[in-house]
This record gives sequence, structure tokens and C-alpha cells, in this order.
Amino acid sequence: MINALFQPIQLGPLSLKNRIVMPPMTRSRASQPGNIANDMMAKYYAQRAEAGLIVAEGTQISAMGQGYAWTPGIYSAEQIAGWKKVTDAVHAKEGKIFAQLWHVGRVTHPDNIGGEQPISSSAMKAENVKVFIDNGTDAPGFVDVVEPREMAKADIEMVIEQYRQAALNAIEAGFDGIELHAANGYLINQFIDSEANNRTDEYGGSIENRLRFLGEVVTAMSEAIGSDRVGVRLAPFTSLNGTVDATPVETYVAAAALLNKLNVVYVHIAEVDWEDAPETPKAFKTAVREAYKGVLIYAGRYDAEKGAEAIEENTTDMVGFGRPFISNPDLPNRIKKGYPLASHNPETLFGGAEQGLTDYPVYQA
Repeated sequence: MINALFQPIQLGPLSLKNRIVMPPMTRSRASQPGNIANDMMAKYYAQRAEAGLIVAEGTQISAMGQGYAWTPGIYSAEQIAGWKKVTDAVHAKEGKIFAQLWHVGRVTHPDNIGGEQPISSSAMKAENVKVFIDNGTDAPGFVDVVEPREMAKADIEMVIEQYRQAALNAIEAGFDGIELHAANGYLINQFIDSEANNRTDEYGGSIENRLRFLGEVVTAMSEAIGSDRVGVRLAPFTSLNGTVDATPVETYVAAAALLNKLNVVYVHIAEVDWEDAPETPKAFKTAVREAYKGVLIYAGRYDAEKGAEAIEENTTDMVGFGRPFISNPDLPNRIKKGYPLASHNPETLFGGAEQGLTDYPVYQA
């Protein structure tokens, strides 16, 4: 049954050895000052290079794009050099790795962005959302987000250019491609979802207008590095970080159709994965499959059996396993051989050093 996970697959120019994806997970271990990827992160990703594809943790495209303390960037020469250590280490183990390009928009605090006011599609504060700042100790200090200012045309043009440059920087850093983070309530999602966008210009109102920013960013990055190296992550049914859409099926099937037209190499759908979350409707998955002809990745509450089943019934082409990859660096091998999975320590997810990052052992039979 699980063999479906171990069929090779072509992703644009890349031949992947299996259909198991390590999705992006924030770990907040970048070196300070400068938010630079480091040797410890290189070791962590290299340990997990058995995945068919690794999508590295969210990486801010600018100083304004940062939502949380200690997350890595990809806009300075030092940051590009830091990521080069990571990509070299993964490639040495014959792995494939994409960078996830991230702008958080309103999901931040002035303390994380040099005292500036955050920017968003609209001047609407995300309700009941906290982010963590560096409060001078090893433990993150959680604070409420603040009201953003609505992006003017000039801001939109500037951010599109930052995404384009970040895509070029990612290729310079040795990544095999990039994933645009358009999910989980961050900046692009703040344009897409109706309840986070009250603009009255061509970026607000209709679904077509709310998808315009997504389309312009994808187009700019594709022109820079080729659409066969650009993937996009969407989260149709989550209300993470306070973004909700009134008609998610209609909106996100339209997004899939747009991304098909723009010829991106994959669409990565984050399903809701908390305990009693509703299932993603089958009809939605079928509609997405019809609208988008490239490689589909789903991530959420999948185990090996459910993941293989989704591939066999053609709902998806690849499956992301998030938290299991944290505590099981050899996850593909454990799945293949039926070995038990270790559970992760939630206390060491964010911040700190090697403990809880690189010290989970491979399975000893």
C-alpha cells in the first residue's frame, strides 16, 4: 500500500526519488545579528535529505517581511551565504530543497521590523494573534500584533520587486527552486481572503481582484527564475493568523486555475490539521485537480497509509509530513520499513540550539 509514496516523480527539471515532502516549519534558529542560516540548520536539513523534496522554513524576503524573532532572511549577502551552507549539505546527501519565500504582512510587531508599522492589504488588525519578539532572554516573549497600514501602489510594486529579487537570491544560494508562501494568514493570504481585504481598488473586492497580487508576484518570480522552479503554498480552509475567506471553495479553485495558467511547477495545499478540524471537502480536491495540471502536494493530518491512498486515488501527487519529520530525520526509511515513529518535544520547537533540532536519532533496528 505505502509503495505509492516511493514512486519517483518529475518536478519540472528535477527527478525526485520519492513522493514524501518535508514541508516548511519555522524553527527560529537563525544566527544573530542578521538572521543568518547556519551550520546547525545545514546539519538539520541534511539529516532529512531522504525526503523526495524538502521545503525549507519560511524565509523573509525583506526586513519588513519578518514576523517572529530569529527567523532567517534571504535579502543580504550574508544570508545568501548562510543558505548556501544548507543547500550544499542537502545536495551532498543527494537531496532536493526549495526555499519558502515569506512576507508576513500584518502578522508581526514593530519590535521585529525595526520599529516600523507593519503593512497589509488593508488597515485591519489580525484579531487574537500573537507573535514572539526577542526579549533579551533565550525564551521568546509573546506580544500582540498591531494595526498595519494599507499598502499603497508603490508598496505593492516594491514588495513584488523584493519577491523577484528573493527568488534570484534563492537560486544564487543553491536552492533547486522556491515556494511562495501564500498561506496561513501571511501577506499574500491577506490579499486573497475576503475578510482580510477591504480594498476598493483593483486589488480588492472580486475574487479576480483579490488574486491579482498573487498573480503579479508569481509572474515576477517566474520571469526571474523560470516557472518550472516556482511552487505556491495555499491554505484554503484555515483561519490561521486571523484570515478567513467567505467563499473558500470558489476563491481557491480560482487560485488553482490562475496558477495553472501561470504554469507553476507545484501547488502545495496546507489542510487544517488541529485535532477536531473539519476534513477538506472531496469535491474541492476534485475541482482543484481539474483546475490545476501540475504537481499537487497536500500536507495535513497524513500518516503513511492515508498519504499513499491519496496518491493512489489521484487526489495528490506528493504528501507533506510535517511534525513527524522533526523527530524522525529518517522518516522515509521508517515509513518504508514499518519502524515506529518517535514523537517530538514541543518545548524545543522554536529557538534554542541543537537540542530538539539535530539530536533526534535515526532508528536502530
